[in-house]
Amino acid sequence: MAEAMKVNWFPGHMTKALRAMENDIRLVDCVCEITDARIPRSSRNPALDEVLGQKPRLLLLNRADQADPQQTKAWIRYYQAQGIPALETDCKSGRGVDKFPAAVRELMAEKLKQWEAKGQATRPLRAMVVGIPNVGKSSFINRAAGRKAAAASDKPGVTRGKQWVTLSKGLELLDTPGVLWPKFDDPKVGEHLAFTGAVKDQILDTEELAAHLLGLLAQTAPQSLTERYKLTDFADKQDWELLEAAARKRGYLISGGEADTLRMSNILLDEFRGGKLGRLTLEVPEC
Repeated sequence: MAEAMKVNWFPGHMTKALRAMENDIRLVDCVCEITDARIPRSSRNPALDEVLGQKPRLLLLNRADQADPQQTKAWIRYYQAQGIPALETDCKSGRGVDKFPAAVRELMAEKLKQWEAKGQATRPLRAMVVGIPNVGKSSFINRAAGRKAAAASDKPGVTRGKQWVTLSKGLELLDTPGVLWPKFDDPKVGEHLAFTGAVKDQILDTEELAAHLLGLLAQTAPQSLTERYKLTDFADKQDWELLEAAARKRGYLISGGEADTLRMSNILLDEFRGGKLGRLTLEVPEC
């Protein structure tokens, strides 16, 4: 696989969003950080640690329906070993979302006892929902609330302002805009975020990105490429050669019989993001 491409990201309004979180963190009791189960490490914004301070945190591995189930379990064990409670969720089916209220109450058990001792047992728990763009924060909130309470989209950058959502089980959620950080120190992190659509496609070379994704999957999930695109014989093939081969297998040709790699790139990225290549996790936890 070729060296990871450099993703140039220009945050724009996201600096303002981080400042708003700094101001709003005093309004909540805990934090619900939503990540992408396909890229659990890359989808955690390191800038949030400083902003959120020591607030108790519950980690959600969302889009678990698209991730390798065994790897998701391994990631949950990995975070729990670090003292970070973690829960897998799938907002499409709702799987795992129903466990969220109990998980928050367990996280805040000591605080709830203190409130009860002070005669404040009816006070609702307030949680700030944070995460990178296009990780499913709004879909999670809507599923947890049982109604359309937050704007949801499969494109990054939909939620721009803060909004409170009251759940039926004594919980109040503060939705926040998806926030990335200004610079990806590890090029692979930026690349993984681009694969899943957390970074807007307009700032990327689509064909280069798709070729890199094929190169990664050729190493980690070759059977998916064989089943979906009839690709075989991955040895010694460069990323770009895999992209051309996939285009030809699909019959995507332009004048002169040249492979239509741009069309193939767009379809590959759409199908990966839509889960059509199977349940794939691009990152494994450290030992």
